[in-house]
Amino acid sequence: MRPLWRCRGCGALWPCQPARLTLLAEYRHDRVAPLIYLGALMTEAGDQLARLGGRPIDLHERFLGWARGRDGTMFHVNHEPGAEIHHTDPFAVPRGQRSPVRRLRGRLATPVTLWTTPGPAGLTVSSTLVAEGEPDRLLGLIDPESNLWAAVEEAGRFAVTLLGPPHRQLADRFAGLFPAPGGLFATGEWIDTPHGPVPGDAGGWVGCRLDSARECGWGLLVEATIETVELTEEASPLLHFRGRYHELPA
Repeated sequence: MRPLWRCRGCGALWPCQPARLTLLAEYRHDRVAPLIYLGALMTEAGDQLARLGGRPIDLHERFLGWARGRDGTMFHVNHEPGAEIHHTDPFAVPRGQRSPVRRLRGRLATPVTLWTTPGPAGLTVSSTLVAEGEPDRLLGLIDPESNLWAAVEEAGRFAVTLLGPPHRQLADRFAGLFPAPGGLFATGEWIDTPHGPVPGDAGGWVGCRLDSARECGWGLLVEATIETVELTEEASPLLHFRGRYHELPA
């Protein structure tokens, strides 16, 4: 969440615990690339945070220090197929210090969606609701500092795509957790719509007209009117639960 550099999901300083684990998993076969990626983000964060009131002195440790062991290498990641990074989260906040509200939010399984708009711009959102009525409405909490919101505000419309299990990397890319060389839309097949580009393999998407937005907690509550609904064959949803992606059992 720029320029504050906090996680959109939990509000903690980024890279937060789930983000660090995701990076370790994604780069388990390349120990140099994540340091280059995090170094570039550290520079960007330093410039933006300095404009807000002074450059923090702990950025190097925050962005790079955790990713190095005492011998200068990345923390150990098990390379066996299907293995997990650790049986526990090595960066987890001690149980007694965890926010009860954050723990409550983590226990609410939510669908993962991709919001896009002409520009183009996009953002992964896991707080999307649909309210039937006359007219039908769509609501969601998004990052007010995101490029998506600036583009939605200008265009007045956007598309919301339902993501499935094959879209994990796509979701991470638009959440800012995975590198996007050439831009967010540089890879994959995209279909242009009046409301914004949608993935070619999407199980469904809706086109929305922006109605209003207001601050809600650390986010922005966006309300819109549904103008178009396009659904293909029934597909399994990608869910976000306790900081990780999940899918429904077969």
